[in-house]
Amino acid sequence: MMVAAILAAVVLYTFIGFIPGTDETGVLAPVTLAIILAGAPPHVVLAFFVSAVVTLNLMNGIPTALVGLPGGVMSAPLMDHAMVLRDKGLASGTIRKMAVGSAIGTLISIPLSFLLASLLLPMADWIKSNSDIVLAAGAVVLALLGKNRILSLVAILPMALLFQALPALYRGAGIIPEKASVNTSFFLGITVGPMLLTLLELLNAKRREALPHGSRTKAELLRSGFGRQALWPGRLITRSEGWWSAAMAAASTPLFILSPVGLTFLLGEASVARQNEDRVPRAQRAVTVMSALTHSTYLAGVIIPLVALGVPISGVSAGPAGPLFNAGSVYTKQHNLHHLLDLPWFIITVSLGALVAVAITYIIAVRWSSQITYFVMRRIPHEAVLALFVAFVVLLAYIDADQKAGLANVFGVLLVGIACGSFNRLGVSYGVQFMSLYAAPGIVKALAALA
Repeated sequence: MMVAAILAAVVLYTFIGFIPGTDETGVLAPVTLAIILAGAPPHVVLAFFVSAVVTLNLMNGIPTALVGLPGGVMSAPLMDHAMVLRDKGLASGTIRKMAVGSAIGTLISIPLSFLLASLLLPMADWIKSNSDIVLAAGAVVLALLGKNRILSLVAILPMALLFQALPALYRGAGIIPEKASVNTSFFLGITVGPMLLTLLELLNAKRREALPHGSRTKAELLRSGFGRQALWPGRLITRSEGWWSAAMAAASTPLFILSPVGLTFLLGEASVARQNEDRVPRAQRAVTVMSALTHSTYLAGVIIPLVALGVPISGVSAGPAGPLFNAGSVYTKQHNLHHLLDLPWFIITVSLGALVAVAITYIIAVRWSSQITYFVMRRIPHEAVLALFVAFVVLLAYIDADQKAGLANVFGVLLVGIACGSFNRLGVSYGVQFMSLYAAPGIVKALAALA
């Protein structure tokens, strides 16, 4: 069953990853949550998620290299360097370097993450007993590390009040039981907030008229260079690119609490800061290192909090991996994968999910990325994928509450989506919003104590 889940994740997220503009959180969290609510065993859920992360992070970079369109948020740091190589007709080589980089990042990050998790275990009880303080501090730290620091700090309090006020309203109206939680629905509202806001803007006549009309986005697909099919990594990257990828993947793992996008950009650019050669070798090293970082930052952000703490204290664990910690009545802060799996099961499940996924996606990326990109861009409408995930969110919002509260909760999620989508558009990151959701009970208690 675990192997079937891994292969299903590879197939699903291979095609999703080739679609430009898909957001990692928006496509990972709803599907993972649906699998959890369907009753999948914990090790199957974890294997699926890890496989999905490894697959999606590599495949999202391929439209960037071939078409010049970012596949997702994590592929944005690669854009400039990938475009330099694309303009030189080196798209096929770029994808091969991305594939090798992703394999290096995965292989380096997993053992280091388990090692760091074991070092954190002595502090786990203190962190759990002070989780309200830790989560609130995490929200503040993520806000301070972002570009819009003051705005992000200001946004924490109103978001916390919103996340606590709606459930209180539900309970006061008698539409959910006193101890029921609808945090999972609010998590989904944050996830689709920007997309939801854009869709609602289409109902505004003035904004709709202001949108571009009568033209299609043109993308030139480079298909040259895919005739050679060498798979051995040593033939696809230089020794320098390999060492830099391994070093930066290792350096990023202890920084798991930080933004994976920020770390990918910062450490990726640092790897080429002193390289004064022409732009092509510089760009080749950058895309290799950044591909390693997209995997190492994501995997560390999931593995360390999940194994050591059971509390989401990183941007990744609070965002895309949120359902592994809190999923309706199935997983809670006191009863989630951290409590259900022991260390050997964690190691087996994560290793199997990651290694199978990276082996399959490596071969796909090296040999068939051009053909799959052509098929996806011609045959799979982007709008259909977005509609599928919006429908997922509406369905999960309905079933997250009981039958009496289902419809009310759908509109509650709509409110959360509009509010959080607006904050996102203003520059408040997903990480701050997700951490505010988890920290909301402690923040509101602290505000009440001050009153």
